[in-house]
Amino acid sequence: MSTQTIDESAFVQAAGDAETLLFADEKQQGRFELGVSMLVYSWDALDIAVANQWGGPDSADKRDWITAIVVDLFKTNKIVDVIMIEETLLYAMVDEFDTNVEDDTSLVVASNIIKLYEECYAMNYSRVEDLYTKYLEKEKNRQGQPNQRIVHVHGDNGSSCEEEEEEEDDDEDEDMMDLVEEEVEVVVPAQEPIIDDDGFELVQKKGKKRY
Repeated sequence: MSTQTIDESAFVQAAGDAETLLFADEKQQGRFELGVSMLVYSWDALDIAVANQWGGPDSADKRDWITAIVVDLFKTNKIVDVIMIEETLLYAMVDEFDTNVEDDTSLVVASNIIKLYEECYAMNYSRVEDLYTKYLEKEKNRQGQPNQRIVHVHGDNGSSCEEEEEEEDDDEDEDMMDLVEEEVEVVVPAQEPIIDDDGFELVQKKGKKRY
């Protein structure tokens, strides 16, 4: 989207007596929050900052936090406009990643979030579904490429993150297999003798109970 086509004065306002832009319908709110998350995740400036861990080892968590504070704008305000969202994004980049974004990509993200809200208000979720599909495809491609970071997987700067991640995944898989194969022993209380109709005691099998 060209910045020349963006209406920086665009805004959304709560309908009627509503004090905030929070959707009463859980499905609408859920789709909107997913859409915001996908737009934030698709922001190249933030993606680069997370990949390089400019915000430290918890950079991926900080990206999720940025999504949350954008969503909170709609939960706490009656009116939200493009500039409000853009400033929130830019301030977060400075505070959390020590990065000044000098291009207009934050404006594009902000404009798309306003449009997304309008679409979710009309119960049109096609944009959300398209964003989510593209996100899944992007992550699938990342996992198939060497030396690429995966969302929510942390690595150290200057190291081969992919190799480390694969080793960690192997260790986790082995640990899970150990848990599955490990026998769980349960102490079974001594059973009372069972007497049949003829007065004979029945022999009961003894052993460990396995789950």
